[in-house]
Amino acid sequence: MTDITLDAIRTAQQQIAGQIIHTPMLELRQTGLEDLLPKGAHAVMKLELFQKAGSFKARGNLLSVQALTPDQHAAGVTAASGGNHALALAWAAQAAGTSAKIAIPKTADPIRIDGCRALGAELVLCDNIHEVFSVMEEIAKSEGRTVVHPFEGYNMSLGSATCGAEMFADTAKLDVVILPVGGGGLISGMSKALKLLNPEIEIFGIEPYGADSMFRSFRSGTPERLEKVDTIADSLGSPTALPYSYELTRENVTDIVRVHDDDLRNTMRLMNSALKLMVEPACAASLTGALGPLKEHCEGKNIGLLACGANISRERFMKLVN
Repeated sequence: MTDITLDAIRTAQQQIAGQIIHTPMLELRQTGLEDLLPKGAHAVMKLELFQKAGSFKARGNLLSVQALTPDQHAAGVTAASGGNHALALAWAAQAAGTSAKIAIPKTADPIRIDGCRALGAELVLCDNIHEVFSVMEEIAKSEGRTVVHPFEGYNMSLGSATCGAEMFADTAKLDVVILPVGGGGLISGMSKALKLLNPEIEIFGIEPYGADSMFRSFRSGTPERLEKVDTIADSLGSPTALPYSYELTRENVTDIVRVHDDDLRNTMRLMNSALKLMVEPACAASLTGALGPLKEHCEGKNIGLLACGANISRERFMKLVN
């Protein structure tokens, strides 16, 4: 397994500087959330939803596309995605001057499908999230395109590590960091960076009950695959954990805890009313963890949260929160 080092993270930061956004940190003081947060805690939230293409995934996708050989660049890239990865890869491919052909569920938010097409990507619409991965493999085989996996691989985790390094640099002190978990590309890289910078930081992952592959993998000690994914948080709906991201996560994360979809809905409402942010369910996961299953653990501590993405239409947002 190719290891992620501080030198590698710094080099990656320099490589993508000026092409991605150094997203801001928001202190959650005087936001109307004080009475809901853990007692005596000081919470900050990294607003990665303001990133290029609307999510943290721009980082790893840019590194992945920039790592292509000339022949790979000429043939183009492919991926499987519920939407955020597709948007980020479409953006990165366009920025690098290569082509992207992406498998995406028909049920994806139309704002994501339209956004990918606007960025020049060719889409193959699939019946469900399980099907997109097999279609991705077929495209790679038949067209010679390079697979840019939505979460598994060195460059995807390294991209997330640059986000972790930014969070650490912009925050005076962190005791606990709470991160959303889909396949593991985000938490694997961010946790690695944060632990390299301060081994004492505790890191927790948040998964929906209906898409808890990493939770199950932590319990069994090996990457697990789900028979069914059932959650409103489509960006966290990976049907499987995979070796590279699982091992990095297992190495650096204290534990994975689960939340219910209704709790994600409640937090979406809170973030909209208190912070004036219209976020997708995955983006509410970190704060949901701090307000729910990790609330007692976080009392009196400095907490880092991540708002990971906001690629959601107003129509879908209103449907979910009403």
